[in-house]
Amino acid sequence: MAQSNSEHSRHWFFGGKMVIDGKEKPTSLFKIVKKPYVDSKPNNSVIAFHDNSSAMHSATHPNPISVLIPTGTKDQPGKMEEKKRDWNILFTAETHNFPSGIAPFPGAETGTGGRLRDTHAAGAGSLVLAGTAAYCVGNLYIPGYELPWEDKDFKYPSNKAYPLQIMIEASNGASDYGNKFGEPVITGYARSFGMRVPKFSPKDSPAAKGEMERVEWIKPIMFTGGIGQIDNLHIAKGEAKKGMLIIKIGGPAYRIGMGGGAASSMFQGENAEALDFNAVQRGDAEMLQRVNRVIRACVELGEKNPIVAIHDQGAGGNGNVLKEISEESGAAIDLSKILCGDPSMSALELWGAEYQENDALLLEEKDLARFDAICKRENAPYSVVGKVSGDGRITVVDKNGKKPVDLDLKDVLGKLPPKTFKSNTLTANLVPLSLPTEVKINGVLDRVLRLVSVGSKRYLTNKVDRSVTGLIAQQQCVGPLHIPLSDVAIIAQSYLGKTGAATAIGEQPIKGLLSPAAMARLSVAEALSNLVWAKITDINNIKASGNWMWAAKFDGGAAAMYEAAVAMSEMMIALGIALDGGKDSLSMAANAPGEKLPVKCPGALVISAYCSMADVTIHVTPDLKRLKDGRLLLLSLSSKARMGGSSLAHVYNQLGAVSPDVEDFKAFLAMFNCVQSLLAQGLVSAGHDRSDGGLLTTILEMAFAGNTGVDIEVQASGDFTKEQLLSRGGIDFLFNEEVGLVMEVAETNMSKVLAECKKADIRCTSIGRVREDPKVTVTLAGSSVFTSDIRILRDKWEATSFQLEMRQCNPACVKSERDTLKDRKAPSYKLSYTPTPTAELSGKRHAVAIVRQEGSNGDREMLAAFHAAGFDAWDVHMNDLAAGRTNLSNFRGVVFVGGFSYADVLDSAKGWAATIKYNSKLSAQFQAFYERKDTFSLGVCNGCQLMALMGWVPEGPGKMKDTAQPRFVHNESSRFESRWTTVRIEKSPAIMFDGMEGSVLGVWVAHGEGRALFPDKKVLKAAQAANLVPMRYADDDGKATQVYPFNPNGSADAIASLCSADGRHIAMMPHPERCYLKWQWPYMPEDWRSDLKSGPWLKMFQNARKWCDTN
Repeated sequence: MAQSNSEHSRHWFFGGKMVIDGKEKPTSLFKIVKKPYVDSKPNNSVIAFHDNSSAMHSATHPNPISVLIPTGTKDQPGKMEEKKRDWNILFTAETHNFPSGIAPFPGAETGTGGRLRDTHAAGAGSLVLAGTAAYCVGNLYIPGYELPWEDKDFKYPSNKAYPLQIMIEASNGASDYGNKFGEPVITGYARSFGMRVPKFSPKDSPAAKGEMERVEWIKPIMFTGGIGQIDNLHIAKGEAKKGMLIIKIGGPAYRIGMGGGAASSMFQGENAEALDFNAVQRGDAEMLQRVNRVIRACVELGEKNPIVAIHDQGAGGNGNVLKEISEESGAAIDLSKILCGDPSMSALELWGAEYQENDALLLEEKDLARFDAICKRENAPYSVVGKVSGDGRITVVDKNGKKPVDLDLKDVLGKLPPKTFKSNTLTANLVPLSLPTEVKINGVLDRVLRLVSVGSKRYLTNKVDRSVTGLIAQQQCVGPLHIPLSDVAIIAQSYLGKTGAATAIGEQPIKGLLSPAAMARLSVAEALSNLVWAKITDINNIKASGNWMWAAKFDGGAAAMYEAAVAMSEMMIALGIALDGGKDSLSMAANAPGEKLPVKCPGALVISAYCSMADVTIHVTPDLKRLKDGRLLLLSLSSKARMGGSSLAHVYNQLGAVSPDVEDFKAFLAMFNCVQSLLAQGLVSAGHDRSDGGLLTTILEMAFAGNTGVDIEVQASGDFTKEQLLSRGGIDFLFNEEVGLVMEVAETNMSKVLAECKKADIRCTSIGRVREDPKVTVTLAGSSVFTSDIRILRDKWEATSFQLEMRQCNPACVKSERDTLKDRKAPSYKLSYTPTPTAELSGKRHAVAIVRQEGSNGDREMLAAFHAAGFDAWDVHMNDLAAGRTNLSNFRGVVFVGGFSYADVLDSAKGWAATIKYNSKLSAQFQAFYERKDTFSLGVCNGCQLMALMGWVPEGPGKMKDTAQPRFVHNESSRFESRWTTVRIEKSPAIMFDGMEGSVLGVWVAHGEGRALFPDKKVLKAAQAANLVPMRYADDDGKATQVYPFNPNGSADAIASLCSADGRHIAMMPHPERCYLKWQWPYMPEDWRSDLKSGPWLKMFQNARKWCDTN
């Protein structure tokens, strides 16, 4: 009962009565945040403010889209076929702050896992696509690396992880979980903040002048969002009817996560330390992936989906989810039927433990046999734990036949009277920003560029898979140097079309210390200023998740939240957008040694905006592209330069007095719509929003990513006076964070763009041009105020990221990447052939088995690639082969896909290899396939590791001792590598590279164990002499290299691939199946993007079909 009625589960605060400054407010927070949605008369919304996720119609609705789905009953191998489905866009977001502050790695991984279950547990089941992630922590205090604004006197509680540890380990946990599950993380943010600020007090008892209080993320934010799809047939959960089966699917129960929901609703320090640690859950990504595959299989059955309703198990464990799934109708639960890994667990523990990777489902009894068969195929454990009773009661019987629970659901889940919360509006003696007179722009940049919220996020993007699924049209990294700067993330709905969705994040918590209302408006503005660079269907179709992280129950918290909610609601109504969901975390405070009061976190509102797209290829990235004729334009709402809450203020250990704000909603709307029109006309080549770090940082980032120089020149005019431009030597103009957009436009398009802006009545100011050499100059009102080398500034921007990398990666590799980045150039791609679309097939489509094992996650993109090349591509689980549901004799090709088979326990692919080697029937079947002369095989990533362990490359199975067999081992960097890297296709007999020799291409890599190791150097020499190395990692000049990160794993002789002597069997670590379509490439030379008729990697798969046709 306590868990079910905690703030985490009930959201008392948002539904409660608010008494602010002694006066009761007329509406609750819930009604305020829902008002934009209600006023929008929900237009494109499908699910809002209920269920585990929200959803909107796709761009084509009511017309369906074409998708690839395995045929059949899902308990058998299935051939991929093109189907028409009406799939809606889905989004959810939540935080896992409390556990991530106690135990960062498991706290963050279970945060990701919990959100993933929210993603697939909407309606009657839904589909996972991609994730977002964010981290807010206190001061880092990186040893040997001074950030002068960090207060060295701050102390931290012994029972909480330190901020530096949280930043590294929490991001490791979230990344590792997504990597193993197979969900790419494609956008996010990070902040580090801890400062003494003027004390905020009620108006009738003001703080003394100079009195300060500490504000810091001692309790961190671990934010996770997810975008997915849901069939229009499945948007509503079915009614629980008497006799329906109640299913629990997922791993067994353990005594973990006890009291997590309740513990997370307290500020840290209220609870006993032991209880805090007991409340942290543990994650198992591979288990959730198995569960998710069952959900996906059911969903893809369309009208035959056996799932009536689904809820994920989260806060409150079985005690909450089993009541939810049977709501109103009631249920009879048998605790002895719950899968349990610890027989010593009591009934109370079984009922309340928040063990992970579990969902509750409703099924009709007639559908159990099919569901059982699907679960067995996917190795997903489940049990029937009860039935819907129809009597409105929840009764629980334990293993002894006793009834520890027998309650009327109305008493448990029914509406309860709202609580009343009282708060005062707090004020402080705010002091305007004051800088030392000797401070110059270069000194400011030295600090601002090293701030976590401003600088590079390479330490996050390098270690998280951003390409798995092959449905990612835009992730974090952009430009020829693959720098993490994208404002917006874009997913495609299908491999067969270009419809999709864009999502972007906005948050400005530091400015909220000055004005909660301004913070809310700026958060909305930032989300839209990021989203604007993708051509969406319409601004009125934008929906958003609003996540609130606040020390709300301390005096002033409720008043500030209420002020922010009203401001956000009013702005959204004016713009025609709306929230359709969100979560809250309202105990964001912690005790700290030496502090009289609990240390509160900055109040944060995170806006995750998302919208449908008709064409995912219509978007721009921040990297400058036009070396010869690029002009820069600034779109702004006013000439104000308010510095409060800015990065500049932060790095000089100040807050400032007045925050930027958005006063003119009409002007902002006009600016957004104007940019959307310019995108549709192809008149913008690059774009970036002015936000953290101000205008100069924005422009520098665009140059960093484009590997260009830039001349910034702004003349005094009606937009900006000479005094405004040169205030504090240009610092105010260059570093204020007022809302604005910077665009790169070709010289020839300037007149059209300026005319469009004038027509829309938008402030549009010419602010400079692109230059080829790596230099930046700044001239304001005719005065030269700054000159520097872009490479030096980029190194500063990367500096803090590299310091964090040193603590999670082989330091020698970090140094190598930093050194190479200083003088990098665009990779020299080369094509030795002309990519062409697959011709219409007149003959037989050859069958290829895309084989996966428990934990594989790269099968769908591989199926799509072979389908695109003209094959009949079959989804085959190893269980299908073991059970005799199919046989490799039915196929011309077999493909072993990427992922983490058996979670990489005992090293990559060893478990998979063992299931073949030590099963005599499977071993004989694989051997027979290998020896047939009309077959080919391909292993990618985990499949590459498997083929090496089986001896299929380079010499063949049984041709050498196991101890001499080449294999792929842990990367030299000692961590998972996610890279867009360059490879060179070599002369070899490999059939899939026929006609591609000499080509130098970009390709995705995503692996932790990709280093080619040759225990016997004679084997390496023999493979080299026989040209059995068809692909090597290459540097920017297209030359084979051992230098990290061009060679991402340290492979001997830059080896990225091995093949057999006859060329039929190929193993490779890179992922061509994730980039066989042009829009899947994160960077492509502009002439290729405009001129090529198909993606370069498609030829590899077409070659396999061509070989089958002639052999």
